[in-house]
Amino acid sequence: MKESNSSPMASVGPSSDEKNEAKEINTKRQSLVNQHSQNEHHFHKVGIPPRQKLFKEFASTFKETFFADDPLRPFKDQPQSRKLVLGIQAIFPILEWGRSYNLKKLKGDLIAGLTIASLCIPQDIGYAKLANLDPQYGLYSSFVPPLIYAFMGSSRDIAIGPVAVVSLLLGTLLQNEIDPTKNPVEYRRLAFTATFFAGITQVTLGFFRLGFLIDFLSHAAIVGFMGGAAITIALQQLKGFLGIKKFTKKTDIISVMHSVWGSVHHGWNWQTIVIGASFLAFLLFAKYIGKKNRKFFWVPAIAPLISVVLATFFVYITHAEKHGVQIVKNIEKGINPSSVKEIYFTGDYLLKGFRIGIVAGMIALTEAIAIGRTFAAMKDYQLDGNKEMVALGAMNVVGSMTSCYVATGSFSRSAVNYMAGCQTAVSNIIMSFVVFLTLEFITPLFKYTPNAILSSIIISAVIGLIDYDAAILIWKIDKLDFVACLGAFLGVIFASVEIGLLIAVAISFAKILLQVTRPRTAILGKIPRTAVYRNIQQYPDAKKVPGILIVRVDSAIYFSNSNYIKERILRWLRDEEEQLKAAYLPQPQIKSLLVEMSPVTDIDTSGIHALEELHKSLQKRDVQLVLANPGPVVIDKLHSSGFANLIGEDRIFLNVAEAVSSCSPKLVEEV
Repeated sequence: MKESNSSPMASVGPSSDEKNEAKEINTKRQSLVNQHSQNEHHFHKVGIPPRQKLFKEFASTFKETFFADDPLRPFKDQPQSRKLVLGIQAIFPILEWGRSYNLKKLKGDLIAGLTIASLCIPQDIGYAKLANLDPQYGLYSSFVPPLIYAFMGSSRDIAIGPVAVVSLLLGTLLQNEIDPTKNPVEYRRLAFTATFFAGITQVTLGFFRLGFLIDFLSHAAIVGFMGGAAITIALQQLKGFLGIKKFTKKTDIISVMHSVWGSVHHGWNWQTIVIGASFLAFLLFAKYIGKKNRKFFWVPAIAPLISVVLATFFVYITHAEKHGVQIVKNIEKGINPSSVKEIYFTGDYLLKGFRIGIVAGMIALTEAIAIGRTFAAMKDYQLDGNKEMVALGAMNVVGSMTSCYVATGSFSRSAVNYMAGCQTAVSNIIMSFVVFLTLEFITPLFKYTPNAILSSIIISAVIGLIDYDAAILIWKIDKLDFVACLGAFLGVIFASVEIGLLIAVAISFAKILLQVTRPRTAILGKIPRTAVYRNIQQYPDAKKVPGILIVRVDSAIYFSNSNYIKERILRWLRDEEEQLKAAYLPQPQIKSLLVEMSPVTDIDTSGIHALEELHKSLQKRDVQLVLANPGPVVIDKLHSSGFANLIGEDRIFLNVAEAVSSCSPKLVEEV
């Protein structure tokens, strides 16, 4: 009966469960609205770092620029006597690692030292000819400099001596000033002067911690320069390889090939060609064996010395020199004579030697540091670049006073040194001792050594400088880098070594200027189901925020790029507005322009002025300027300049997500 008395409308009304569910939904919705309302008013404020005193700020910047590795850390909290010991060890690292030296390490260094000595002796004689100097000067440069480096250098693996590229560069630059045939004494004196200033340049860069300057020559430019120099060196060896007596002094490929083919009928000597070709094939086969099996690393190392011994013996018993085969003739016996009085400290040749020395010193430094870092990484130890520069410079300064020309780290010898199991720089001392014995007792035996075998040794050595794999990798990674590589390569081959070097430096600087003056910018979009904003080109799923254009600037904003950045942002805005009009989307269009500033590490007065102009331009379009995540340096300068007050501190946000939430609350409600 109770059921019959109930009203029929009651069955139509909502049940208690439905009422509770609706109430729960309303509660959640109200909670979300309240939470959003709270978030609207509680955005994180961008922190402003405390102001530093001028001197403290300058000192901090100076330390990070020149003493980033904190070289004085070992001296902290040490007594004066200990600081003195540490200071001496810093200059002469051998005093530090020498205390733990033992017979096991000596065994490795002895084998490595003897192996690289067998490689360096024939190479040194050939490289001296490449520098237009008498053969003994190449041997001199593998006697004194390695000894100095062993005491002052920090690399365990680098092998010191003359190298092909620096020898060619030095020979080319010197003969542009003095003819080595007509004025051999003046030429030699200028070579010692250039070596002296090469050493001074290297010491100066290391002492004042300016090693970062050599990094301006990019890896790509070095690869191209080395490859071009290798081909140029190989072409220069055709004179000795073919037995040509009259040969061009120019190094470009056109002049060399004209000289080679111009003397094909009356200048080539078939006996010389047979000797050169036979031993070149032997040397290349030895290198092949060494590459196929690392256990036979000693085969390509000892092959040049074996070639010299066999070729010299063959010429001696057959008297091939009487049939047109050119030989080394006499090599002066004895160790390095003093050359202090031969260095030009006054006169016209002083500046010429200074200029040539700077160029040769920088190239020698670049090669040595690159080699040292390579092997240090392979053995997992730290290499102090500035100490290396001081050591290399000191050995060249001393070398210039003991009849040496520019020496540096040799990649081929260092690789052999590494594979032979060297433990410390003592391998350089052992190599130097072997060269000393050679100068004292063995040099007369090189009298009948044919020039063809020296040419073959140099050709086989420089082939390794042509790094095809690196060039291909550069092409795959960065086309602009490949332009630098190709420019340096072609410059060396078709012009000269100095022109190629100039092109390499110019393209490296041009790339830096291009990256600084034309930095990248990107449009950001929101990745679905996240609060993350990324480049829409890298992430196609990222969606643009309606009414907001988000632009990221990927560089510091300086006078060199500030105007470009301003114009590029405005161009992004125009492009976006045109796309919206073309899509017939309802008005209004863009209401806020959000600049993501996390990659902007710094900004100067020109950059702030550009932002002010951008703000004015946007005001005319009725578009609001918003900034997100400026760094400590940037936000400090924005406040100091008054720009933060100009746009409003409430328009500077901690991140993009908060900025979007503030500028487009409707979007957040929809989400």
